[in-house]
Amino acid sequence: MSTDTFVIKQHVIDPEICIRCNTCEAICPVGAITHDSLNYVVKADICNLCMDCISPCPTGSIDNWRMVPKAMAYSIEEQLKWDELPAELSAEVLAAAGVGDEAGAAQEAQVALQTAADSSASSSAASTAETSGFNSAQFGAVIPPWSAAHPYTNVYGPKATEKTITATVTGNVRVTEVGKQDEQQDYDTHHIVLDFGHMSFPVLEGQSIGIIPPGVDAAGRAHHARQYSIASPRNGERPGYNNLSLTIKRVLEDHQGQAVRGVGSNFMCDLKVGDKVQVIGPFGASFLMPNHPKSNIVMICTGTGSAPMRAMTEWRRRLRASGKFEGGKLMLFFGARTQQELPYFGPLQNLPKDFIDIEFAYSRTPGQPKRYVQDALRERAADIAVMLKDSNTCFYVCGLKSMEEGVVMALRDIAQQAGLDWDALGMALKLQGRLHLETY
Repeated sequence: MSTDTFVIKQHVIDPEICIRCNTCEAICPVGAITHDSLNYVVKADICNLCMDCISPCPTGSIDNWRMVPKAMAYSIEEQLKWDELPAELSAEVLAAAGVGDEAGAAQEAQVALQTAADSSASSSAASTAETSGFNSAQFGAVIPPWSAAHPYTNVYGPKATEKTITATVTGNVRVTEVGKQDEQQDYDTHHIVLDFGHMSFPVLEGQSIGIIPPGVDAAGRAHHARQYSIASPRNGERPGYNNLSLTIKRVLEDHQGQAVRGVGSNFMCDLKVGDKVQVIGPFGASFLMPNHPKSNIVMICTGTGSAPMRAMTEWRRRLRASGKFEGGKLMLFFGARTQQELPYFGPLQNLPKDFIDIEFAYSRTPGQPKRYVQDALRERAADIAVMLKDSNTCFYVCGLKSMEEGVVMALRDIAQQAGLDWDALGMALKLQGRLHLETY
């Protein structure tokens, strides 16, 4: 029997529900997930059905499958053009493709899946050998710390048929240094406050929301939601108010340096007080801060990856101000190209030194050597080693994908230099919800 008639269980992503958060691609251990400006998709010839990407997905868009003959597997090119998932293939279509009865198809499916798994393992091994040999994503937790508060998710859904909530803009302030616009617009970052009025929208530090930009894209389709991390604590940007804040950088070029005007970021950065926006979410059930009062928190971020770190820091600050909370240590490693590009630089300088330990790292300061957050971690190895040994410490990494490997490798090296077994510690950090990676 031809292998082209094998039935495979093809992993697919629902484009109607997906909020393009990059969680699945970041966590996939074999590199089977990719994306373009429209969709996230799965490579059928690489996916080994390991299921690592299922539980971290905030919307459930990742948990979709189609039984198809191997010869009819949906290509990457097809998936990238989807507006919705294709229907299941009918028995007639399967029969026309040469697939036998149900029992035979099931048997063929098992053979095909095993073949795909073997092929994937070989591809993964080859890929790993060609690169650094270190997979940082395998250490990222997919569960929250044991003491985290219960999160509410998907209160307002991403599908067009589901309800959104309308929020009103009550603040829009630039939080990077202001200078000549033509010189600094490539790091124009805004702090935006949204108020939900009398509508319930409960959030926790570390969660995110989706914003639906108005209008349609070049193909005439409604814009999909853009995801932004919440930068305010659980009781609001202003305590006791039903509001939250976001940290948004105006996107004027893609990761390859090509000129592109980000639809969501430019829409948000141009908003005026009183404007309305359509919101979905909240999303996220693992990147949550611990509530245990003795917990230590180590935050490592770049750029707008500072949003969830600001939320956690502000919640701890408010608890401390109440006089009823004896918190553990806070450490922040914050990276940017220059000081001028670093959001919230001024307010961070005003935080008490006995409240939070802050290290800044700049990679493009004229006349200075490049310094990244992982370099700052290594310089503070003695302090980080103490944190790694303490089971009450949680680590949070948020920012560009390019920083993730360097940060986790730095943690590994610090642990090993301190005489710790990284393989055991790394897995403990993952399984105990103590090392969280949210990179994009």
